[in-house]
Amino acid sequence: MAWGATPKYPPGFTHFDYVDPKAPRGGALTLDGFGSFDKLNPFTLKGVTAAGVYALMFDTLTEQADDEPFSVYGLLAESMSFAPDGLSITFRLNPKARFSNGDPVLAADVKHSFDTLTGKLAHPRFKSVYGDVRGVTTPDERTVRFEFKQRNHELHMILGGLPVFSRKWGGGKPFDQIVQEPPIASGPYLVERADWGRSIVYKRRADYWAETLPTRRGMFNFGQVTYKYFKDEVARLEGFKAGQFDWINENSAKNWARGHGGPKYRSGEIVKKEFVHANGAGIQGFAMNTRRPLFADRRVRLALAQAFDFEWMNRQVFYGQYIRSPSYFTNSEMQAKGPPGPDELALLEPLRAQLDPAVFGDAPLPPDTEPPATLRDNLRTALGLLREAGWTVADDGMLRNAKGEAFQFEVLSYSKALERIAVPWARNLEKIGIRANLRVTDPVLFQKRLDEFDYDVTVVSYPASQTPGNELTERFSSGAADEKGSDNAMGVRDPAVDALVRALLTSDSRAELVAAARALDRVLRHGWYLVPHFYSATHRIAYRDTLAHPQTMPKFYAASPWLLKTWWRKPGSGSD
Repeated sequence: MAWGATPKYPPGFTHFDYVDPKAPRGGALTLDGFGSFDKLNPFTLKGVTAAGVYALMFDTLTEQADDEPFSVYGLLAESMSFAPDGLSITFRLNPKARFSNGDPVLAADVKHSFDTLTGKLAHPRFKSVYGDVRGVTTPDERTVRFEFKQRNHELHMILGGLPVFSRKWGGGKPFDQIVQEPPIASGPYLVERADWGRSIVYKRRADYWAETLPTRRGMFNFGQVTYKYFKDEVARLEGFKAGQFDWINENSAKNWARGHGGPKYRSGEIVKKEFVHANGAGIQGFAMNTRRPLFADRRVRLALAQAFDFEWMNRQVFYGQYIRSPSYFTNSEMQAKGPPGPDELALLEPLRAQLDPAVFGDAPLPPDTEPPATLRDNLRTALGLLREAGWTVADDGMLRNAKGEAFQFEVLSYSKALERIAVPWARNLEKIGIRANLRVTDPVLFQKRLDEFDYDVTVVSYPASQTPGNELTERFSSGAADEKGSDNAMGVRDPAVDALVRALLTSDSRAELVAAARALDRVLRHGWYLVPHFYSATHRIAYRDTLAHPQTMPKFYAASPWLLKTWWRKPGSGSD
């Protein structure tokens, strides 16, 4: 089934083009984890889940193809039927599907998984994503039907991604108390052992039920997968170079340019390569928490964006490796450009009374310092905006409001690597009397504060789907703004944004979806909720030459899942 298109792969296909169906099985893969972990349940709010649990242990009803914008093919489901009125979808389960304890995967397990995930003991994001499901029925033991409250343009597709687990997992405990019990699921791996907070080892199931399915052939080839945890970025990089793990997706431009080198790279023992992808880049940036009065005024938020000098940073810090992100849908056809077209205006005009008139002009671009623009000019603009918002520079050089309160805030992170971005920004803000301090905390506390919205500014990354949908509710809707653990880090509460998200979710064609996404992008960008960072059109990967991957590349893919699903260890390489 494909959204707005015909699926690429016909009935009877044997495997995806981007896998090698003859890939050798076996061998060990060691990867890195960051910080610590304390649970094996990836679906609850409290705690930090061990790396790999979700990807390696949980099968879903369908598998999404990585060389199409949005197509799904049967995995746990052997067939699916979407109702003509768009108000329900029915899945028929594969009779061969088995959980790791040998039990068959039945419709009651699917219903149990859905009801549990959308209940009050699971992470709130599931209730948000699946919010338009009215109910789930099980006509027989292998058939499950999801009925919808209203038409939703992708709900029938994303339900195929529902992770399914056994009713026996946890032995009847309340779901939020299932913490360190290994999941009873139907995926290709089991937990072999866990050294809590330090490492976890997975072993491939000898009885994996989906071994020969076209959606699994050539996938999950490693016999064992281990994650070793590192406390900081320096230890992680040095650990990789010393051979403590096999593969690294490098997110640091400095490390990529200067850290990945030496005899092992020159000899070919370590391969350093950039893999091109066609992913929509979405957006990453400094998210300002508008729940805090300091950031409630749009003029203040725009002023802070004026102090971010990307061009200097890219030259001096990032070795010219990045491109500025202008949009919430960067690097895709959904990025708003210029003034709104007729299709966007059809959505924006009914909301005109709720919108800044500027929304009907050109889509805003991030401030830049390309000549003739200068940082000095941008800081002057920032001071003007701040004066309008009631902030002036006092005799002590600090920016203060009418109450004499200083303009100061904290940037929350879990990685010191953020210093390369935050410190130059803070230095520029200091020039106009603003004090910004970087607070680096451990990953567990960072996640807790993030879930509680206990921060002034933090870094968020919003990846972009090729067919955006229900994740936008979680990120930008008013309903998610006060829902602990939601992705609405900025606290967006805007009825116009809510209306445009609904329009996107009820679109019936690709053209309607693109128009709604562009209109939404335009409104969000005018809100200046975050200071946009930058993106790369490649995955920067370094790996041992004992690993191999298919020659045919996917188009739309994240680096780590691609590794786990399609790579293998060369036979005779010493870790069989």
